[in-house]
Amino acid sequence: MVTAALMAASGQTIEKVSQHLGVTEPISIAGPADADFVKTRKLEKFLVSAGLYENQDEAVLREEVLGRLDQIVKLWVKQISRNKGFSDQLVLEANAKIFTFGSYRLGVHGPGADIDTLCIGPRHASREEDFFVELHTILADMQEVTELHPVTDAHVPVMKFKFNGISIDLLYARLALWVIPEDLDISQESILRNIDEQSVRSLNGCRVTDQILRLVPNIQHFRTTLRCLKYWAKRRGVYSNVTGFLGGVNWALLVARICQLYPNAVPSTLVSRFFRVYTQWRWPNPVMLCAIDEGTLGLPVWDPRKNPRDRMHLMPIITPAYPCMNSSYNVSLSTLRVMMEEFQRANEICETLETNKAEWNVLFEAYPFFEAYKNYLQIEINALDDDDFRKWKGWVESRLRQLTLKIEKHTYGMLQCHPYPCEVVDDSRKGRHCAFFMGLQRSQGVPQQEGQQFDIRATVDEFRHSVNMYMLWKPGMELHVSHVRRKSLPTYVFAGGVRPVRPLRSSAVISKSALRPTLSHSVSQLPKSDSGITDEDLEDISGGAERLKRKFQTPDDVVLGKRHHSSPSMNGRLNSGDENIAASHSPLVTSNKQLVMGGEEVLENIMKQGLEVYSAEEELEALNEVSTSVLRRDDSAEQLHSKFEQESDRGQSRLSVLTSGSCSFPNGVGDELEPTTAFGGPLAGAVGNTDSQRKPVIRQVQSILLHFHF
Repeated sequence: MVTAALMAASGQTIEKVSQHLGVTEPISIAGPADADFVKTRKLEKFLVSAGLYENQDEAVLREEVLGRLDQIVKLWVKQISRNKGFSDQLVLEANAKIFTFGSYRLGVHGPGADIDTLCIGPRHASREEDFFVELHTILADMQEVTELHPVTDAHVPVMKFKFNGISIDLLYARLALWVIPEDLDISQESILRNIDEQSVRSLNGCRVTDQILRLVPNIQHFRTTLRCLKYWAKRRGVYSNVTGFLGGVNWALLVARICQLYPNAVPSTLVSRFFRVYTQWRWPNPVMLCAIDEGTLGLPVWDPRKNPRDRMHLMPIITPAYPCMNSSYNVSLSTLRVMMEEFQRANEICETLETNKAEWNVLFEAYPFFEAYKNYLQIEINALDDDDFRKWKGWVESRLRQLTLKIEKHTYGMLQCHPYPCEVVDDSRKGRHCAFFMGLQRSQGVPQQEGQQFDIRATVDEFRHSVNMYMLWKPGMELHVSHVRRKSLPTYVFAGGVRPVRPLRSSAVISKSALRPTLSHSVSQLPKSDSGITDEDLEDISGGAERLKRKFQTPDDVVLGKRHHSSPSMNGRLNSGDENIAASHSPLVTSNKQLVMGGEEVLENIMKQGLEVYSAEEELEALNEVSTSVLRRDDSAEQLHSKFEQESDRGQSRLSVLTSGSCSFPNGVGDELEPTTAFGGPLAGAVGNTDSQRKPVIRQVQSILLHFHF
């Protein structure tokens, strides 16, 4: 009785689905419990508070715009029929029709969302001349139409514009019919007969959308769940087909499959089961709502048994309408990894939600993309005017996925890219511009290798070249790709233009002399705080602060170790190249590749030499992960050489040649230490073609300079 009352209060009916939909039996046909209805009402209340539903005025305006657009295309087809010399009777019977698809047709659109529309015309109304010229001219002359932008060279050609402020994406399909009936049923396979590929692709959106609605057991539950999952995907940065994640139709198909597997579940349960199922899904096994229809027209369908290209798809999500295709072919190894991590996180949160230990807002926390990585690629684009910028941005954005794939390929899958699906704009700058970002990191499970480097300069150059082949390129259309460290990210990427303060860990113990500047900043630009170190610096080092304190508690010790990561250089290359390591108090990497450990006096000496300094946080963090040997000041030359050879034999370090003999190296008290005084031979040029020259003779100094190959 309580369950019935709750359902009645929420406007739901108690109708259990007995006949299953989909390619398998349901996982569970159990109905909802009272607690499920309570959770569902809380979820719906949260979605409303998040502003995901449009108001009545906007809904009415959308209906009016669609009605007006339908009238326009009917007048357009009569006009071109008359211009082509058709009889008055044929002109009278000439017709075109507007269909909707996507989020609007599914009933999950939100405020300000665009409307995906399809214009279906007769066989004598061509796409190239009649649709993109004649209809374009009609729309361009209307005051209600703004931002009219035809995209004729897209995989699915589209005309984009705003009608009374409502964004419209208008596709076109030309059927092999002289007259388009008003009651046209586009679900029939015969509608595809004798039409071109572009028309087939244009029709596919409407046919897939209608088929989805036919294949879910409860449309209202499906809509609420899909609205929730789309909002989650946008908040977590995994909603974008063009950058290699999933778009609207992909999420709709995934949700529809969960609705089939749990036909009697309410939205709160469906959301939880969504993450439970897809966390365990064994990709590339395909997600399908129905069996693949081979059809009778000979159109290609997704079939990895016959099509080698289909075997390469990583996350196949198959459309349910003929011709069945993989809607998620854009997914790459990197984006799949990101999505699986997000599924896992969401599944853990949903498990706590089921025990009432969390609220729905926790699930929808925004992904902190600009705090998640230490290295980023920044792709910045510029154009002279709005029209050029819109075209240029669309072209560059469509090529970003290729950059991700090229980086994966050229680094043999060892470097992963996480593309940020949204553009970022610096409001303080004039002109038309925006930037896209990609997070970079070593692939999980990839072992560290001595001397390994990730040089992606050639990959970036290849990407630039492919982008600059744009056929509609004009002067002023510019593209800049650069590597940027997390600390050097422009402030406009953060909410409110304010860089977030990273929380400090209680274990952080950093001395006042621990001064660490940012990558590619000169010493004169170092932070001027009391400690000379930012909150982010503290957080980055804090995990090993106590360990470092023990390691460097006196200037008598120097640690030899192999770095287990890649360190970026200023030109965009990620390398694990040679570094000069010295030991004292604080870590700095100078522009001539010396890692100096010292206090404020060391900085002053570096400043005098006009050198730039890099952040050395990775060297510090690596100390906790490697086996090390300690060289002591009172070791004999033979002992030092023996220790060094042991490390070299294990492949953890090797003595190299210092070529910067003209540079003076500062020690910990501000005096200059000549390279020739730290070792038993001159260091300018080739050091050590003989064993005696390779043996270091350490003097009583506070800085001990060694050169490693990591």
